[in-house]
Amino acid sequence: MWLVWNSPLFHAAVHLLPTTEQESQTLTLPMHLLNSLIAKTLPLIPKSIVGRVSKRYIAGTTLEAATDAVRRLNQNSMMATLDILGEDILERNPAEQMVRDWRTVIDAMTSHRLDTNFSVKLSQLGLRIDHEFCFQNVRSIVDHARSVGNFVRIDMEDSSTTDATLEIYHRLRKEGFANVGVVIQSYMRRSENDVRDLLKLGANVRLCKGIYVEPAEIAFKEYQEIRDSFVSLLDLMFANGAYVGIATHDEYLVDRSYELIKKYERQKHQYEYQMLLGVREALRDRIVADGHRLRVYVPFGEQWYAYSVRRLKENPAIAGYVLKAMLRLNRT
Repeated sequence: MWLVWNSPLFHAAVHLLPTTEQESQTLTLPMHLLNSLIAKTLPLIPKSIVGRVSKRYIAGTTLEAATDAVRRLNQNSMMATLDILGEDILERNPAEQMVRDWRTVIDAMTSHRLDTNFSVKLSQLGLRIDHEFCFQNVRSIVDHARSVGNFVRIDMEDSSTTDATLEIYHRLRKEGFANVGVVIQSYMRRSENDVRDLLKLGANVRLCKGIYVEPAEIAFKEYQEIRDSFVSLLDLMFANGAYVGIATHDEYLVDRSYELIKKYERQKHQYEYQMLLGVREALRDRIVADGHRLRVYVPFGEQWYAYSVRRLKENPAIAGYVLKAMLRLNRT
């Protein structure tokens, strides 16, 4: 593979890669093929290179670094949601440690009086070990957040976890926890039915496209049909008065959501936009300048590598940065 990276043809192709997210929206078919090659070779790229490029997408490895990132966002009129990186924990002790880590994070954000809430993944809390064990873990976190007047979002993972995630969310709501929300992915064919069930609870929902690779039997595959599903689900939730975190980096969906906000006369406190740290910052600034509330997803922690590789695979523009960084390193 190193021979491929060092071939003159590959060097020439890399110089044609997009260097901004906007440019990546207009890639030609040959460039998509090159990006596919890049995605497949990312696991072979030196960890130091991935780390260098991913710095803009991850707050750091420590709570102190995450605190600084949230503070900077707040100073720029943006809210945050913190994510301790790590998922698919398969042993009880690490899952229990994750609960303790979350309590520490919640206390730190409270003491610093920062405007952030928290996004947890159930697979990091023992979902694949035992559902009841996981429920008690997430309940402890949500209860601790409630004690300081804060909110916890349960992230949605791949389709193998969807039923269990929604069941745990419903159970928390039945126990009286109003400070907990969930995520709906517009590319899942089941999402309309899930939204209708959630509306009965008055759920606080983050709506996103979805990133996991799923079979066509359960997930939309065409780009526009995923967009159409997103708009339809947002329309349904707004029509029923739900609070929605509109999580997108797609300018088309931002424009469509503006139209729906106007259609349903939604007030600023009845919705928010959400974006990932370091992604499409010009669009992020535009949304804030237009007077909308926006929350930035801030991941941090020791488990940064797996998250970074996933982000790089999703975004061809970022992959271009990685390959160019490698070529510069090879010349030195």
